[in-house]
Amino acid sequence: MEIDKRVLNKFIKNALAEDVGDGDHTSLSTIPADAMGKARLLVKDNGILAGIELAKMIFKAVDKDLKVKVLIKDGAPIKFGDVAFFVEGRDRSILTAERLVLNCMQRMSGIATTTNQVVKLLEGTKTKVLDTRKTTPGFRMLEKWGVQIGGGVNHRFGLFDMILIKDNHVDYAGGIKNALDAAHNYLKSTNRNLDIEIEVRNLSELQEVLNIGGVVRIMVDNFSYADIRQAVKMVDGRYPIEASGGISPSNVRQYAECGVDYVSLGYLTHSAKSLDLSLKAVK
Repeated sequence: MEIDKRVLNKFIKNALAEDVGDGDHTSLSTIPADAMGKARLLVKDNGILAGIELAKMIFKAVDKDLKVKVLIKDGAPIKFGDVAFFVEGRDRSILTAERLVLNCMQRMSGIATTTNQVVKLLEGTKTKVLDTRKTTPGFRMLEKWGVQIGGGVNHRFGLFDMILIKDNHVDYAGGIKNALDAAHNYLKSTNRNLDIEIEVRNLSELQEVLNIGGVVRIMVDNFSYADIRQAVKMVDGRYPIEASGGISPSNVRQYAECGVDYVSLGYLTHSAKSLDLSLKAVK
């Protein structure tokens, strides 16, 4: 996934409009317009830092004259008491940007930390960690960015950038062959160039896909470890295999040791705990 600054700028604009409305009246009423100051991003947790580059964009959107001095970059390990950056400029501007910066960085850092923990669990295997579409609506790019920073690999961004035929598609299409034939016909008739991945629920469906072909990856969903090992033997390197369904840090290593190329975890985004960060005035 490439970070699209146009999408980020739209997100920042909408998020600030949601928070500021017709004005930050607390800052407007208590802080002189010409008051200048400095604040620091204080780390109150241990993990992986994420969202620094986004924070710089948010500060710039609020006030182009705000200056940010970065001390710790995205992807770096952090511990309680670290200072990640200083921001300097108009007090009102710093206060207006504060909550959006913290909300984004805390969430992204939590996801980066969780992802990094899973990546470390798989050290010594060939298996890569994938995210999913189980994300917060409107916040997907930032959550997937957090996965990237934590060392994970982004799966498709949305419904538009890949064809992923899942169990419901197969059932509605009337079977695997019907679904695959329809997908290929669709790509041909619309002159689109999209990868096709298909999910299988058992070894019989896997064999059917192997007989038909025409995919770039096969997802084995909710397979037992024994069946995954058998699936790896059946595929014999012809296609990358992605394991999915009920995977968490407690069992991810066992899935990887079955020989799959990828494990996809909704856990990275739907269960990550935000890191505790705070923006404090420097007196």
